[in-house]
Amino acid sequence: MESITKNRQSPEVLRAMARRAFGADRAPVGEGWAEEFGHGWFNVVYVLRLRDGERVALKIAPPPGVEVMTYERGMMRTEVHALRLIAERTEVPVPAVLFHDASREVCDAEFFFMEYVDADNLGIVGERMPAAEREAYDEALGAANRRLNGIPGGHFGPLLGGTPGATWRQVFCRMVEDVLDDGRRRGVDIGWDYGLVSRLVAEHADCLDEVTEPVLVEWDLWDSNVLIRDGAIVSIIDHERAFYGDPLMEAGFAATELPDLPPPGAFLRGYGAPARPFTEAERMRRRLYNVHLILIMVIETVYRGHTDPAQYDLARTRLDTLMAGFGHHR
Repeated sequence: MESITKNRQSPEVLRAMARRAFGADRAPVGEGWAEEFGHGWFNVVYVLRLRDGERVALKIAPPPGVEVMTYERGMMRTEVHALRLIAERTEVPVPAVLFHDASREVCDAEFFFMEYVDADNLGIVGERMPAAEREAYDEALGAANRRLNGIPGGHFGPLLGGTPGATWRQVFCRMVEDVLDDGRRRGVDIGWDYGLVSRLVAEHADCLDEVTEPVLVEWDLWDSNVLIRDGAIVSIIDHERAFYGDPLMEAGFAATELPDLPPPGAFLRGYGAPARPFTEAERMRRRLYNVHLILIMVIETVYRGHTDPAQYDLARTRLDTLMAGFGHHR
């Protein structure tokens, strides 16, 4: 996926980054040692082959002159912290952090090296799988997501920072307002009055008060962030959007209130979700979380400079569906 947030670097800069991380004796030489991994949507990712033959993955933050959405600021620090936290507190497989540099001395942006995992991407190969095999992976993903949500937080909000004592209602409503402010700042046409969307969230925010215990929420755990090999999940990647909040906000639950997404039954079984139907308050929370998610999907297309309107058009249609569920029609 093409995006102006992808901060591509020359071979000379990539070599300097590897030299800083691994030493001059392991820095790549010759040609053909760097390959861009093109599947990502936000950061550029390279696979580098070091002089001794080891392959490592390199992730680089956006260029300093590119404006990102409010919640995307400082995401690389969040990802490095999340990777280390998950490795320390769970058995969920994630790439090991090998080196992190926020100095901007050898590159114009923050970067980190991580373990390279040689595996297939579930988002790419999953469509070709027999239904039973795909369901098995979705069930395993639900179980892994439940383990991630088992990491408690001391506050609601960002992993690094956050306001002590803030409630989930306060934090989530601020998250929505940040997204709406981003859209207003760039004049993004979301198809609806910004004030109406803001009031809608505020009017239904009582349901958020049920959430009193913050836990790690991965939030971006779609199948494209899952690596598989030999019938098992071998790594989960892209943890930059993690925060402490309500586990019902996880991507795996989105389809419970977005009927055009694939049914989430296998994920829910793996997660161990209650056999009972969701309560009205839980359903309302999930609908609010979908509004937040789809707003991002609409607005980020402008920030990332998309030239293909497919994501924007799909997200606008989904936002219309969500608004209709709250009684608002065009």
